[in-house]
Amino acid sequence: MKSKVYLAGGMNSNWQKKIIDELSDQFIFFNPSEHKLDDVKEYKVWDLYYVKNCDILFGYMEKSNPSGYGLALEIGYAKALNKLIILVDERSHSDATFHKNFKFIQLTSDIYFNKIEDGITMLSSMCRGIK
Repeated sequence: MKSKVYLAGGMNSNWQKKIIDELSDQFIFFNPSEHKLDDVKEYKVWDLYYVKNCDILFGYMEKSNPSGYGLALEIGYAKALNKLIILVDERSHSDATFHKNFKFIQLTSDIYFNKIEDGITMLSSMCRGIK
């Protein structure tokens, strides 16, 4: 049985497609960039439902993400539900003020990286030996 992965993070760069294209044979993905909901009340319900139903939360804090508030909420909720959390934080590396404020989210995650490629490699490794 494939593990279920929730893809948390920004919605503007289509980063989710890269992960899904690389790993769709290994995982079932819950991708909030595809739900097409505009009302915050509706997409909050969708997002938290799928965080609750995932096995792994893959979070991506892009340099261009203006705040990371949604990502922080999803990571906090996933932590409360004892989900495995893989975080890629590309913004803290180049923004010291953001890093100071986001460090708590990094530490809440099970593992974090500075580059998305490293996060994808880690996620891929979660399936090795499981058939």
